[in-house]
Amino acid sequence: MADFIEGKRPVIEALRTHVPLKYILMADNLSQGDSLVRDIQRKAKNLDVPIKKVSKKKLDEISERGSHQGVMAEAAPFNYVNMTTILDAAKQSAEEHDGRALIVVLLFDGVTDVRNFGAIARSAECVGASGIVIPNKRAARVTAATYKSSAGAISHIPVTQVANLVSTIERLKDEGFWVAAAMEHASDLIWQSNLKGKIALVMGNEGEGVSRLVLENCDFGVKLPQVGEISSLNVAQASTACMYEWLRQNQ
Repeated sequence: MADFIEGKRPVIEALRTHVPLKYILMADNLSQGDSLVRDIQRKAKNLDVPIKKVSKKKLDEISERGSHQGVMAEAAPFNYVNMTTILDAAKQSAEEHDGRALIVVLLFDGVTDVRNFGAIARSAECVGASGIVIPNKRAARVTAATYKSSAGAISHIPVTQVANLVSTIERLKDEGFWVAAAMEHASDLIWQSNLKGKIALVMGNEGEGVSRLVLENCDFGVKLPQVGEISSLNVAQASTACMYEWLRQNQ
């Protein structure tokens, strides 16, 4: 299904943050005196994004939200990599940084995690993670919204989709990774656990956490300390805290 960005300002933001776009659709009755229209045309020309003039009726037919304002852009499909590419990046990281490498495994389910996905990608890129692993079914995927929520970081970190998380975890172990599952009910606080070297950090989804089958194949569980009244952080916040503890231990 096509991933469309609707509205003048959202399209300008997509161009500004270099979301890869296939083309821009622009209603043929838009005023050329509109400063936002001129801005879109200028940015599109600079980035070699083609603009196609269509009728407003055509945009109405395509629009899902009815908020196109005469302008829509179709995002290009994200370039997912294979698992070998991420493992190669991890090998290079280990060679350059005294044996340290981080791969983040996300058990996300559905589109409700798109914003969390972007926030995690931003943190993963900041700490120097080698890549992100997600399931290829029923999982959050990289969309135009991910570019925005990741502040563009999703363009700079490899992401792979896998069919079987358990076999992927076994492959990570064969490659010398220790697999840590972040879970609320783990026995050890994260700073009591050894995160030095090559670590695969498994993060569950907001509702169900880490599934039993995946958990059984992880090497150990970690949790963040909590002294407040609410039960837990959201998955993006928790992922960031865990990733920075990995970085701290490996500094």
